[in-house]
Amino acid sequence: MIVAMSISPGVADETGSVSEAVAAAVRVVKESGLPYELNSMFTNIEGEWDEVMAVVKQAVDVVTAVSPRVGLVLKADIRPGYDGQMTAKVERVERLLGD
Repeated sequence: MIVAMSISPGVADETGSVSEAVAAAVRVVKESGLPYELNSMFTNIEGEWDEVMAVVKQAVDVVTAVSPRVGLVLKADIRPGYDGQMTAKVERVERLLGD
């Protein structure tokens, strides 16, 4: 499965930034060893249901440690029997575009 996760603390720092809390959450993802991609809106994670959801929970927990309220958006592509789809899906579209 692929999960697109967007996590943000309800409280920003004095400049209005949430980057430190988001970096802490992404660090959890990175240290999990699961394949992931970071972009400006989401962190995409690929793996089995239980391992991906455990990482999502850990990421929420580290943000909860610095903020009394956390926003979480999840979108999942659940396709049993397939892995490597985070890059394969993009490659299929790029091939059709001729890129």
